[in-house]
Amino acid sequence: MVLGLSALTTQLMVAPATAQEAAKTLQAEDIFALEWANDVQISPNGRYVVYVRHGFDIMKDNTKRALWLVDTETGSHTPLFDDQHSYSNPSWSPDGSKLAFSSNRDGRNQIHVYYMATKTSSAITEVTESPRQFSWSPDSKHLAFLMNVAAEKTEYAKAVKKPKAPKGAKWAKPPVIVERTYYQRDGAGVLPDTYSQIFVVPSDGGSARQLTSGDFSHNGPLAWVDGGKALVFSANRNDDWEYQVNESDLWKVAVQDGALTQVTDMPGREWSPVTSPNGEQLAFLHRGNEAIPYHNAKLRIMDLDDNDQRELLSDFDRSVDSPQWISNDRLAIQYADRGRYKLAEVRFNGNRNEWVDDVGGVSVSRPYMSGMFSVAAGGDKIAYTRGSSYRPADVAVFDIPRRGAAKPQSFTALNDDVLGHRKLGKVNEFTYNSSYDDTEIHGWYITPPDYDPNKKYPLLLEIHGGPHLAYSPMFAAEQQRYAAEGYIVFYNNYRGSTSYGAEHALKLDGFYSSERDHADHMSGIDVLIDKGMVDPNNLFIAGGSAGGIATAYAVGLTDRFNAAAATNPVINWISKTLTADSYLGQITNQFPAMPWEDYAHYWKRSPLSMVGKVNTPVMLFSGENDRRVPMSEIEQFYQALQLRKVDTAMVRVPDASHGVTARPSNMIAKIEHTLAWFKLYHKK
Repeated sequence: MVLGLSALTTQLMVAPATAQEAAKTLQAEDIFALEWANDVQISPNGRYVVYVRHGFDIMKDNTKRALWLVDTETGSHTPLFDDQHSYSNPSWSPDGSKLAFSSNRDGRNQIHVYYMATKTSSAITEVTESPRQFSWSPDSKHLAFLMNVAAEKTEYAKAVKKPKAPKGAKWAKPPVIVERTYYQRDGAGVLPDTYSQIFVVPSDGGSARQLTSGDFSHNGPLAWVDGGKALVFSANRNDDWEYQVNESDLWKVAVQDGALTQVTDMPGREWSPVTSPNGEQLAFLHRGNEAIPYHNAKLRIMDLDDNDQRELLSDFDRSVDSPQWISNDRLAIQYADRGRYKLAEVRFNGNRNEWVDDVGGVSVSRPYMSGMFSVAAGGDKIAYTRGSSYRPADVAVFDIPRRGAAKPQSFTALNDDVLGHRKLGKVNEFTYNSSYDDTEIHGWYITPPDYDPNKKYPLLLEIHGGPHLAYSPMFAAEQQRYAAEGYIVFYNNYRGSTSYGAEHALKLDGFYSSERDHADHMSGIDVLIDKGMVDPNNLFIAGGSAGGIATAYAVGLTDRFNAAAATNPVINWISKTLTADSYLGQITNQFPAMPWEDYAHYWKRSPLSMVGKVNTPVMLFSGENDRRVPMSEIEQFYQALQLRKVDTAMVRVPDASHGVTARPSNMIAKIEHTLAWFKLYHKK
């Protein structure tokens, strides 16, 4: 059977307020009421924090983005801009007198500047594309930013001659010419022939001036150097840059005349440059160029006068993220460690001091590691997104300690009005060893609200995507919703997951998906069964993207699951890699050869190769506009299972891409379709 969005989901979206108020556990309609903080930016003097307040609009079925301000001295929490428009990218000027942000309030995204003294704002750009990656000049007089610019027409496009349509005629849309190597992106479709270029504009408004050119994509963040006379950025400006997926260097562009200088030339990628307070040093991240699916990002420091470099934390087996200067010899970093994002200080002598380990809560659907932070220019305070197992991200601030752990203070409680009145499942952490090779696997399980230790509950295994991502113990609407319906919800960071070091992340290299990660999941299930809490006759499996692949592969390996729900899974790696937007990097880093050169390897990793052994009922859920895992993938599995007369349902989500749960109604649909499918196969 082929299903659209169910009537059940429609009813849930318009449930009356009285039903919501009466609910004791998390209900589907509660998802529309969730809010979370992101992009928290602390002012240079540390007094104010501006942040993007996210929430769901039940009438427009999308995400609202407003700008709110926290006064860390008084605790006041007030809106700067909270209306029908969308706001993002807040950025304080170095002198703290102005705040740049982007908004579509004038019909399309422009850069606006808010003046703290007068509490007024003005648009300072009038550009045709969306500006991004804002960076203030040291004197607060200019803003640099990135924006896409159309490339010149190719010789082929120029050669095509077409008659003009008569006045009033209604002709078909013109054909789209595709000649680029990287020509499509999930969520955007076939890309226009544009390239990311660097611009600068006066902060009090004026004409935006383009600094870079050429058929290359230039990437931020943008770091001002040479006393505000130049900008450092990351790019690959080689002729074959689209094929060189593991290469990029740091470049410098002069603000006055656009003169370019290459700053680094190391094997691999250099990115995320940030200038020290005295302007004499540059911190940046680097990773190697080996054709493997995972690399740790390393922290490097460069002296700008002679380009001498050194690496900090060379032996640290974690990936460093978001370096920000505290002083001229100290930096703040974020890194993933055992399913948690941590903030720490790094000194030039190599000492690392951990501050907090509860950065997160920005991914409200599933418990992916997420979150960010910012450092006050004075180097004495940090603001960050603080999450927990029972709340999405709030705004928290702490004074940077001289040593030891920080003592953060939360300034918001965005979800107490909803989640404070719901019984949530308890999140429990555990570790166990995989039956495949004794690898330690770290995971969590959620017990249903009002859990009775004398009862046995059905189990729902939910597998994360990536696979080089990681789950965390943070709040997740999907997992809590499943627990609310009486499931013990089990999820883990199986081999291939990040935050456990390079060796763990690479344990799936060449074996994704396979009996190896399958054993990681099944061993955890057996541990929970042995605890006496799980009904072994009611086991269910679900996952999205890489988790969807693992789900589809698992039902070809075992009949232990009553039913399965696979969201946007790859079914046939041969067809997937040659139709998806990720083909360049995926073929280069994940496979030993081109599909036509090593057909056997691609086929062995494909769930379709196992379809003859599948007896488990499977529900397939996917966005019809998915370009990361095209809809044809789940159609292949659906039709194969139909030919074998295995119970199968295909749920197609109109207008949705790979991020199929981006709209709240689709998130609800995924959850409720999964619950409805599993209910059909629940054994009494």
